Amino acid sequence: MSLFFDQVYAVVQKIPLGNVTSYGAIARYLGHPRSARMVGYALNASHLRTDVPAHRVVNRNGLLSGKHHFHGSKLMQQLLESEGISVKNDQITNFKEFFWDPNLALPPLKI
Repeated sequence: MSLFFDQVYAVVQKIPLGNVTSYGAIARYLGHPRSARMVGYALNASHLRTDVPAHRVVNRNGLLSGKHHFHGSKLMQQLLESEGISVKNDQITNFKEFFWDPNLALPPLKI
C-alpha cells in the first residue's frame, strides 16, 4: 500500500497551482480505476507532509468532500481560494474550468 500512496503523492504534487483534480482521475491514471477511495485514504495520511497539496483533490462533482480532514473549518476552501479557485457551499464553482486531468496532462504511467 505504501507504493500506491507514494504514487498518489507524486501525482498530486504535479497538480498545477490554481487547478484541481478528482480522486477518481488519480485512480484511473494509476491504473486502478475503482480505487478512488484508496486515493482518499492516501491523502488523509498525507497531512504530516508539507509537499502534498491535498487540498487540490476533490470529488468528481467538485465537492470538498475531504474538507473535514483539514485543521480549521474552512482551511481547504481558504487554500483553494488563495489559488484563485472560487468555492460556494463547499463546491468549486466552474469546476470544469479548474479541472486538471492527469490522464491527459501526464505521460502514461510505466508499471
